[in-house]
Amino acid sequence: MPQIASWIESLKGNLNLVRDYASLLGGSAGRLVLSLAYFVCVANGLSVADFGLFATASATGIVLSRIAGFGFVSPLYRVATVRKRLVGAYTAGFLAALVVSLPVVAVAAAGFYVAFFSSDMPVPAFVAVVLAEVLCWRMLEVVVIVNNGLGRFLQGAIIVIGGSAIRAVAAGAFFVFSDGDLTTWAFAYLAANAVAAVVAVCVFYPRQRLRFEPTLYMARWRDSVSVAGAEIVFYLQSELDKLLVLSLGGAEIAGIYAILMRLIDLTALPIRSFNTMIVQKLMRTPHWLTAWRVRWGIEAGVALVSIAGLAFLGGFLHFFPRALGDNVASAAPLVLVPLFVPAFRNLVEYESELLYARGRTTLRALILAIVGLMKAGLMVVLFRAMPDRTDWILGLNGLFLTLWIVSAASTYAALDWSRSRLPRQRSEMLINPVPQPGE
Repeated sequence: MPQIASWIESLKGNLNLVRDYASLLGGSAGRLVLSLAYFVCVANGLSVADFGLFATASATGIVLSRIAGFGFVSPLYRVATVRKRLVGAYTAGFLAALVVSLPVVAVAAAGFYVAFFSSDMPVPAFVAVVLAEVLCWRMLEVVVIVNNGLGRFLQGAIIVIGGSAIRAVAAGAFFVFSDGDLTTWAFAYLAANAVAAVVAVCVFYPRQRLRFEPTLYMARWRDSVSVAGAEIVFYLQSELDKLLVLSLGGAEIAGIYAILMRLIDLTALPIRSFNTMIVQKLMRTPHWLTAWRVRWGIEAGVALVSIAGLAFLGGFLHFFPRALGDNVASAAPLVLVPLFVPAFRNLVEYESELLYARGRTTLRALILAIVGLMKAGLMVVLFRAMPDRTDWILGLNGLFLTLWIVSAASTYAALDWSRSRLPRQRSEMLINPVPQPGE
Protein backbone atom coordinates (compact mmCIF):
# COMPACT_ATOMS: atom_id res chain seq x y z
CA MET A 1 0.00 0.00 0.00
CA PRO A 2 2.75 2.55 0.74
CA GLN A 3 4.19 1.91 -2.72
CA ILE A 4 0.80 2.48 -4.34
CA ALA A 5 0.34 5.70 -2.35
CA SER A 6 3.81 6.86 -3.42
CA TRP A 7 3.04 6.03 -7.04
CA ILE A 8 -0.25 7.94 -6.90
CA GLU A 9 1.48 10.95 -5.31
CA SER A 10 4.15 10.88 -8.02
CA LEU A 11 1.50 10.66 -10.73
CA LYS A 12 -0.33 13.66 -9.25
CA GLY A 13 2.90 15.64 -9.22
CA ASN A 14 3.60 14.81 -12.86
CA LEU A 15 0.06 15.69 -13.88
CA ASN A 16 0.34 19.02 -12.06
CA LEU A 17 3.64 19.65 -13.87
CA VAL A 18 2.03 18.87 -17.23
CA ARG A 19 -0.94 21.11 -16.39
CA ASP A 20 1.32 24.01 -15.39
CA TYR A 21 3.46 23.64 -18.51
CA ALA A 22 0.33 23.44 -20.66
CA SER A 23 -0.82 26.74 -19.15
CA LEU A 24 2.54 28.35 -19.84
CA LEU A 25 2.67 26.86 -23.33
CA GLY A 26 -0.85 28.09 -24.00
CA GLY A 27 0.33 31.59 -23.19
CA SER A 28 3.31 31.14 -25.49
CA ALA A 29 1.15 29.76 -28.32
CA GLY A 30 -1.25 32.67 -28.02
CA ARG A 31 1.62 35.09 -27.84
CA LEU A 32 3.23 33.43 -30.87
CA VAL A 33 0.18 34.03 -33.04
CA LEU A 34 -0.28 37.58 -31.81
CA SER A 35 3.45 38.35 -32.03
CA LEU A 36 3.45 37.17 -35.61
CA ALA A 37 0.50 39.43 -36.46
CA TYR A 38 2.17 42.33 -34.63
CA PHE A 39 5.46 41.70 -36.44
CA VAL A 40 3.80 41.59 -39.88
CA CYS A 41 1.99 44.88 -39.28
CA VAL A 42 5.02 46.75 -37.93
CA ALA A 43 7.53 45.31 -40.41
CA ASN A 44 5.31 46.32 -43.32
CA GLY A 45 3.92 49.53 -41.81
CA LEU A 46 7.42 50.98 -41.52
CA SER A 47 10.13 51.07 -44.15
CA VAL A 48 12.83 48.39 -43.80
CA ALA A 49 15.30 51.00 -42.51
CA ASP A 50 12.82 52.41 -39.97
CA PHE A 51 11.94 48.92 -38.81
CA GLY A 52 15.63 48.31 -38.22
CA LEU A 53 15.84 51.49 -36.12
CA PHE A 54 12.72 50.61 -34.16
CA ALA A 55 13.84 47.02 -33.51
CA THR A 56 17.27 48.19 -32.38
CA ALA A 57 15.79 50.89 -30.13
CA SER A 58 13.42 48.30 -28.66
CA ALA A 59 16.37 45.97 -28.01
CA THR A 60 18.15 48.85 -26.27
CA GLY A 61 15.06 49.46 -24.15
CA ILE A 62 15.00 45.80 -23.13
CA VAL A 63 18.62 46.05 -21.96
CA LEU A 64 17.85 49.25 -20.04
CA SER A 65 14.77 47.66 -18.45
CA ARG A 66 17.12 45.27 -16.65
CA ILE A 67 18.77 48.23 -14.92
CA ALA A 68 15.36 49.41 -13.71
CA GLY A 69 14.77 48.17 -10.18
CA PHE A 70 18.42 47.04 -9.81
CA GLY A 71 17.38 43.40 -10.08
CA PHE A 72 14.96 43.46 -7.13
CA VAL A 73 12.47 41.51 -9.19
CA SER A 74 14.60 38.43 -8.35
CA PRO A 75 13.96 38.53 -4.57
CA LEU A 76 10.33 39.34 -5.37
CA TYR A 77 10.09 36.19 -7.50
CA ARG A 78 11.83 34.01 -4.92
CA VAL A 79 9.51 35.30 -2.18
CA ALA A 80 6.46 34.66 -4.38
CA THR A 81 7.73 31.09 -4.83
CA VAL A 82 8.55 30.21 -1.20
CA ARG A 83 7.25 33.02 1.11
CA LYS A 84 3.96 34.13 -0.45
CA ARG A 85 2.80 36.27 2.46
CA LEU A 86 5.75 38.66 1.95
CA VAL A 87 4.84 39.63 -1.62
CA GLY A 88 3.42 42.96 -0.46
CA ALA A 89 6.58 43.89 1.45
CA TYR A 90 8.87 42.95 -1.41
CA THR A 91 6.65 44.73 -3.94
CA ALA A 92 7.19 47.95 -1.98
CA GLY A 93 10.93 47.27 -2.08
CA PHE A 94 10.83 46.72 -5.82
CA LEU A 95 8.93 49.97 -6.42
CA ALA A 96 11.44 51.90 -4.29
CA ALA A 97 14.36 50.34 -6.18
CA LEU A 98 12.64 51.20 -9.48
CA VAL A 99 12.35 54.88 -8.57
CA VAL A 100 15.98 55.06 -7.41
CA SER A 101 17.20 53.36 -10.60
CA LEU A 102 15.46 55.66 -13.10
CA PRO A 103 18.20 58.35 -13.20
CA VAL A 104 20.75 55.63 -13.99
CA VAL A 105 18.46 54.34 -16.76
CA ALA A 106 18.15 57.87 -18.19
CA VAL A 107 21.93 58.39 -18.29
CA ALA A 108 22.49 54.99 -19.91
CA ALA A 109 19.75 55.69 -22.47
CA ALA A 110 21.37 58.99 -23.41
CA GLY A 111 24.68 57.21 -23.91
CA PHE A 112 23.13 54.61 -26.20
CA TYR A 113 21.34 57.30 -28.21
CA VAL A 114 24.48 59.35 -28.80
CA ALA A 115 26.53 56.25 -29.68
CA PHE A 116 24.11 54.51 -32.06
CA PHE A 117 20.97 56.50 -32.96
CA SER A 118 21.70 60.23 -33.07
CA SER A 119 22.19 60.42 -36.85
CA ASP A 120 19.14 58.36 -37.86
CA MET A 121 16.38 58.37 -35.22
CA PRO A 122 14.50 61.38 -33.75
CA VAL A 123 14.90 61.83 -29.99
CA PRO A 124 11.12 61.68 -29.25
CA ALA A 125 10.80 58.35 -31.07
CA PHE A 126 13.75 56.84 -29.21
CA VAL A 127 12.51 58.08 -25.81
CA ALA A 128 9.00 56.73 -26.45
CA VAL A 129 10.29 53.27 -27.37
CA VAL A 130 12.61 53.12 -24.34
CA LEU A 131 9.84 54.24 -21.96
CA ALA A 132 7.56 51.58 -23.41
CA GLU A 133 10.12 48.85 -22.64
CA VAL A 134 11.45 50.14 -19.32
CA LEU A 135 8.32 51.35 -17.54
CA CYS A 136 5.44 49.60 -19.28
CA TRP A 137 6.29 46.19 -20.68
CA ARG A 138 8.73 45.51 -17.84
CA MET A 139 5.96 46.13 -15.31
CA LEU A 140 3.75 43.68 -17.17
CA GLU A 141 6.59 41.16 -17.03
CA VAL A 142 6.88 41.66 -13.27
CA VAL A 143 3.19 40.86 -12.87
CA VAL A 144 3.70 37.67 -14.91
CA ILE A 145 6.81 36.73 -12.91
CA VAL A 146 5.01 37.13 -9.58
CA ASN A 147 2.01 35.13 -10.77
CA ASN A 148 4.29 32.35 -12.01
CA GLY A 149 6.07 32.36 -8.65
CA LEU A 150 2.71 31.92 -6.93
CA GLY A 151 1.92 29.01 -9.24
CA ARG A 152 -0.76 30.96 -11.11
CA PHE A 153 0.49 29.96 -14.52
CA LEU A 154 -2.90 30.34 -16.20
CA GLN A 155 -3.13 33.96 -15.06
CA GLY A 156 0.41 34.54 -16.29
CA ALA A 157 -0.54 33.13 -19.68
CA ILE A 158 -3.62 35.34 -19.85
CA ILE A 159 -1.53 38.43 -19.05
CA VAL A 160 0.98 37.60 -21.77
CA ILE A 161 -1.73 36.95 -24.36
CA GLY A 162 -3.64 40.08 -23.36
CA GLY A 163 -0.58 42.31 -23.52
CA SER A 164 0.45 40.88 -26.88
CA ALA A 165 -3.11 41.35 -28.17
CA ILE A 166 -3.12 45.03 -27.20
CA ARG A 167 0.21 45.57 -28.99
CA ALA A 168 -1.05 43.67 -32.04
CA VAL A 169 -4.19 45.83 -32.22
CA ALA A 170 -2.05 48.98 -32.02
CA ALA A 171 0.23 47.65 -34.77
CA GLY A 172 -2.76 46.77 -36.95
CA ALA A 173 -4.25 50.24 -36.51
CA PHE A 174 -0.90 51.80 -37.37
CA PHE A 175 -0.58 49.65 -40.50
CA VAL A 176 -4.08 50.54 -41.72
CA PHE A 177 -4.40 54.20 -40.78
CA SER A 178 -0.93 55.76 -40.54
CA ASP A 179 1.48 57.10 -43.12
CA GLY A 180 4.36 54.91 -41.89
CA ASP A 181 6.06 57.60 -39.79
CA LEU A 182 8.49 56.15 -37.21
CA THR A 183 7.71 58.72 -34.49
CA THR A 184 3.97 58.11 -34.85
CA TRP A 185 4.50 54.39 -34.37
CA ALA A 186 6.83 54.97 -31.39
CA PHE A 187 4.12 56.87 -29.51
CA ALA A 188 1.46 54.36 -30.49
CA TYR A 189 3.77 51.64 -29.18
CA LEU A 190 4.20 53.52 -25.89
CA ALA A 191 0.43 53.96 -25.50
CA ALA A 192 -0.28 50.27 -26.21
CA ASN A 193 2.32 49.09 -23.70
CA ALA A 194 1.03 51.53 -21.07
CA VAL A 195 -2.51 50.20 -21.43
CA ALA A 196 -1.27 46.60 -21.21
CA ALA A 197 0.73 47.35 -18.05
CA VAL A 198 -2.14 49.16 -16.30
CA VAL A 199 -4.56 46.31 -17.04
CA ALA A 200 -2.06 43.68 -15.84
CA VAL A 201 -1.33 45.49 -12.56
CA CYS A 202 -4.94 46.41 -11.77
CA VAL A 203 -6.49 43.06 -12.62
CA PHE A 204 -3.86 40.39 -11.93
CA TYR A 205 -1.37 41.58 -9.31
CA PRO A 206 -1.93 39.82 -5.95
CA ARG A 207 -3.80 41.97 -3.46
CA GLN A 208 -1.46 42.47 -0.52
CA ARG A 209 -0.83 45.57 1.54
CA LEU A 210 2.39 47.33 0.53
CA ARG A 211 4.81 47.41 3.50
CA PHE A 212 8.17 49.11 3.17
CA GLU A 213 10.61 47.09 5.33
CA PRO A 214 14.24 47.99 4.58
CA THR A 215 15.57 45.43 7.08
CA LEU A 216 14.22 42.64 4.88
CA TYR A 217 15.76 44.08 1.73
CA MET A 218 19.29 44.45 3.09
CA ALA A 219 19.69 40.67 3.16
CA ARG A 220 18.73 40.53 -0.50
CA TRP A 221 20.74 43.36 -2.04
CA ARG A 222 23.65 41.14 -3.08
CA ASP A 223 21.30 38.79 -4.91
CA SER A 224 19.50 41.74 -6.52
CA VAL A 225 22.66 43.46 -7.77
CA SER A 226 24.21 40.24 -9.07
CA VAL A 227 20.99 39.26 -10.84
CA ALA A 228 20.69 42.77 -12.33
CA GLY A 229 24.26 42.56 -13.56
CA ALA A 230 23.67 39.13 -15.06
CA GLU A 231 20.42 40.26 -16.69
CA ILE A 232 22.02 43.37 -18.15
CA VAL A 233 24.94 41.36 -19.48
CA PHE A 234 22.63 38.65 -20.83
CA TYR A 235 20.39 41.03 -22.74
CA LEU A 236 23.32 43.16 -23.84
CA GLN A 237 25.03 40.12 -25.38
CA SER A 238 21.69 38.95 -26.74
CA GLU A 239 20.81 42.27 -28.38
CA LEU A 240 24.31 43.56 -29.08
CA ASP A 241 24.27 42.13 -32.59
CA LYS A 242 21.46 44.52 -33.61
CA LEU A 243 23.46 47.51 -32.38
CA LEU A 244 26.60 46.30 -34.15
CA VAL A 245 24.79 45.67 -37.43
CA LEU A 246 23.24 49.14 -37.24
CA SER A 247 26.62 50.78 -36.65
CA LEU A 248 28.50 48.64 -39.19
CA GLY A 249 25.94 48.23 -41.95
CA GLY A 250 23.47 51.10 -41.58
CA ALA A 251 19.71 51.20 -41.03
CA GLU A 252 18.74 49.24 -44.17
CA ILE A 253 20.94 46.22 -43.36
CA ALA A 254 19.85 46.49 -39.72
CA GLY A 255 16.25 46.22 -40.92
CA ILE A 256 16.93 42.99 -42.85
CA TYR A 257 18.80 41.58 -39.87
CA ALA A 258 16.04 42.63 -37.46
CA ILE A 259 13.44 40.82 -39.60
CA LEU A 260 15.51 37.63 -39.53
CA MET A 261 16.16 37.83 -35.79
CA ARG A 262 12.51 38.55 -35.09
CA LEU A 263 11.55 35.34 -36.88
CA ILE A 264 14.25 33.52 -34.88
CA ASP A 265 12.89 35.07 -31.66
CA LEU A 266 9.51 33.49 -32.36
CA THR A 267 11.11 30.04 -31.98
CA ALA A 268 12.18 30.93 -28.42
CA LEU A 269 8.66 31.48 -27.04
CA PRO A 270 7.88 27.82 -26.19
CA ILE A 271 11.46 27.37 -24.93
CA ARG A 272 11.04 30.23 -22.43
CA SER A 273 7.93 28.57 -21.01
CA PHE A 274 9.98 25.41 -20.57
CA ASN A 275 12.76 27.43 -18.88
CA THR A 276 10.27 28.73 -16.31
CA MET A 277 9.36 25.19 -15.31
CA ILE A 278 13.01 24.10 -15.17
CA VAL A 279 13.93 27.04 -12.92
CA GLN A 280 11.17 26.26 -10.43
CA LYS A 281 11.99 22.55 -10.39
CA LEU A 282 15.68 23.27 -9.74
CA MET A 283 14.80 25.72 -6.99
CA ARG A 284 12.83 23.02 -5.21
CA THR A 285 15.08 20.02 -6.05
CA PRO A 286 18.63 21.35 -6.59
CA HIS A 287 20.16 17.94 -7.36
CA TRP A 288 17.69 17.02 -10.10
CA LEU A 289 19.93 17.93 -13.05
CA THR A 290 23.06 16.03 -12.09
CA ALA A 291 22.97 13.18 -14.64
CA TRP A 292 24.58 13.94 -18.01
CA ARG A 293 21.95 11.82 -19.71
CA VAL A 294 19.26 14.23 -18.47
CA ARG A 295 21.34 17.28 -19.34
CA TRP A 296 22.06 16.27 -22.92
CA GLY A 297 18.50 15.01 -23.41
CA ILE A 298 17.09 18.42 -22.48
CA GLU A 299 19.67 20.27 -24.58
CA ALA A 300 18.87 18.08 -27.59
CA GLY A 301 15.14 18.71 -27.12
CA VAL A 302 15.63 22.49 -26.95
CA ALA A 303 17.80 22.40 -30.08
CA LEU A 304 15.39 20.26 -32.11
CA VAL A 305 12.34 22.36 -31.23
CA SER A 306 14.23 25.56 -32.09
CA ILE A 307 15.49 24.28 -35.45
CA ALA A 308 12.09 22.84 -36.35
CA GLY A 309 10.44 26.19 -35.65
CA LEU A 310 12.71 28.15 -37.99
CA ALA A 311 12.62 25.37 -40.61
CA PHE A 312 8.83 25.60 -40.66
CA LEU A 313 8.87 29.40 -41.01
CA GLY A 314 11.61 29.30 -43.65
CA GLY A 315 9.89 26.55 -45.64
CA PHE A 316 6.59 28.42 -45.55
CA LEU A 317 8.23 31.65 -46.75
CA HIS A 318 10.11 29.75 -49.46
CA PHE A 319 6.82 28.76 -51.10
CA PHE A 320 4.86 31.89 -50.09
CA PRO A 321 7.47 34.67 -49.82
CA ARG A 322 4.90 37.49 -49.71
CA ALA A 323 2.66 35.84 -47.13
CA LEU A 324 4.04 38.12 -44.38
CA GLY A 325 4.18 41.26 -46.53
CA ASP A 326 6.50 42.87 -49.05
CA ASN A 327 9.14 43.98 -46.55
CA VAL A 328 9.42 40.52 -45.03
CA ALA A 329 9.56 39.08 -48.55
CA SER A 330 12.88 40.90 -49.05
CA ALA A 331 14.36 38.75 -46.28
CA ALA A 332 12.45 35.54 -47.09
CA PRO A 333 15.25 33.92 -49.18
CA LEU A 334 17.60 34.31 -46.19
CA VAL A 335 15.43 32.77 -43.46
CA LEU A 336 16.79 29.23 -43.81
CA VAL A 337 20.42 30.37 -44.04
CA PRO A 338 20.91 30.79 -40.24
CA LEU A 339 19.03 27.51 -39.57
CA PHE A 340 21.07 26.48 -36.52
CA VAL A 341 21.20 29.92 -34.90
CA PRO A 342 17.91 29.46 -32.95
CA ALA A 343 19.18 26.23 -31.37
CA PHE A 344 22.48 27.68 -30.11
CA ARG A 345 20.89 31.00 -29.14
CA ASN A 346 18.09 29.39 -27.15
CA LEU A 347 20.52 26.98 -25.48
CA VAL A 348 22.67 29.85 -24.23
CA GLU A 349 19.53 31.39 -22.70
CA TYR A 350 18.51 28.02 -21.17
CA GLU A 351 21.95 27.52 -19.60
CA SER A 352 21.84 31.02 -18.16
CA GLU A 353 18.53 30.15 -16.49
CA LEU A 354 20.11 27.03 -14.96
CA LEU A 355 22.71 29.16 -13.21
CA TYR A 356 20.00 31.53 -11.94
CA ALA A 357 17.98 28.61 -10.58
CA ARG A 358 21.01 27.28 -8.70
CA GLY A 359 21.81 30.66 -7.18
CA ARG A 360 25.06 31.08 -9.14
CA THR A 361 24.26 34.66 -10.13
CA THR A 362 27.81 36.03 -10.02
CA LEU A 363 29.16 33.22 -12.16
CA ARG A 364 26.18 33.69 -14.44
CA ALA A 365 27.09 37.32 -14.98
CA LEU A 366 30.73 36.44 -15.60
CA ILE A 367 29.93 33.73 -18.15
CA LEU A 368 27.46 35.98 -19.96
CA ALA A 369 30.04 38.78 -20.04
CA ILE A 370 32.55 36.45 -21.66
CA VAL A 371 29.95 35.26 -24.18
CA GLY A 372 28.95 38.86 -24.92
CA LEU A 373 32.52 40.03 -25.52
CA MET A 374 33.17 37.03 -27.78
CA LYS A 375 29.98 37.74 -29.68
CA ALA A 376 30.91 41.39 -30.25
CA GLY A 377 34.39 40.53 -31.47
CA LEU A 378 33.23 37.69 -33.72
CA MET A 379 30.43 39.83 -35.18
CA VAL A 380 32.88 42.55 -36.19
CA VAL A 381 35.30 40.01 -37.69
CA LEU A 382 32.46 38.21 -39.51
CA PHE A 383 30.97 41.41 -40.92
CA ARG A 384 34.33 42.62 -42.24
CA ALA A 385 35.55 39.24 -43.51
CA MET A 386 32.29 38.42 -45.30
CA PRO A 387 30.77 41.65 -46.66
CA ASP A 388 28.31 39.70 -48.83
CA ARG A 389 24.97 39.59 -47.03
CA THR A 390 24.30 35.88 -47.53
CA ASP A 391 27.83 34.89 -46.51
CA TRP A 392 27.85 36.66 -43.16
CA ILE A 393 24.36 35.46 -42.32
CA LEU A 394 25.56 31.90 -43.04
CA GLY A 395 28.56 32.57 -40.82
CA LEU A 396 26.21 33.28 -37.91
CA ASN A 397 25.72 29.51 -37.53
CA GLY A 398 29.39 29.05 -36.67
CA LEU A 399 29.44 32.17 -34.50
CA PHE A 400 26.54 31.00 -32.31
CA LEU A 401 27.95 27.45 -32.21
CA THR A 402 31.13 28.89 -30.69
CA LEU A 403 29.13 30.87 -28.14
CA TRP A 404 27.14 27.77 -27.16
CA ILE A 405 30.28 25.68 -26.66
CA VAL A 406 31.72 28.31 -24.31
CA SER A 407 28.40 28.74 -22.48
CA ALA A 408 27.74 24.99 -22.06
CA ALA A 409 31.27 24.16 -20.90
CA SER A 410 31.29 27.04 -18.41
CA THR A 411 27.76 26.47 -17.12
CA TYR A 412 28.06 22.76 -16.39
CA ALA A 413 31.54 23.19 -14.93
CA ALA A 414 30.13 25.86 -12.60
CA LEU A 415 27.18 23.66 -11.59
CA ASP A 416 29.40 20.65 -10.88
CA TRP A 417 31.98 22.74 -9.03
CA SER A 418 29.36 24.34 -6.78
CA ARG A 419 27.86 20.95 -5.98
CA SER A 420 31.24 19.45 -5.04
CA ARG A 421 32.28 22.45 -2.92
CA LEU A 422 29.05 23.07 -1.04
CA PRO A 423 27.24 20.66 1.28
CA ARG A 424 23.65 19.99 0.50
CA GLN A 425 22.34 22.19 3.29
CA ARG A 426 24.32 25.20 2.10
CA SER A 427 23.18 24.59 -1.46
CA GLU A 428 19.59 24.61 -0.30
CA MET A 429 20.17 27.96 1.44
CA LEU A 430 21.43 29.49 -1.80
CA ILE A 431 18.30 28.47 -3.65
CA ASN A 432 15.63 28.87 -0.99
CA PRO A 433 16.09 32.16 0.87
CA VAL A 434 16.40 31.76 4.62
CA PRO A 435 13.67 33.60 6.55
CA GLN A 436 14.98 36.91 7.85
CA PRO A 437 13.84 38.68 11.01
CA GLY A 438 10.20 39.58 10.60
CA GLU A 439 9.46 37.00 7.89
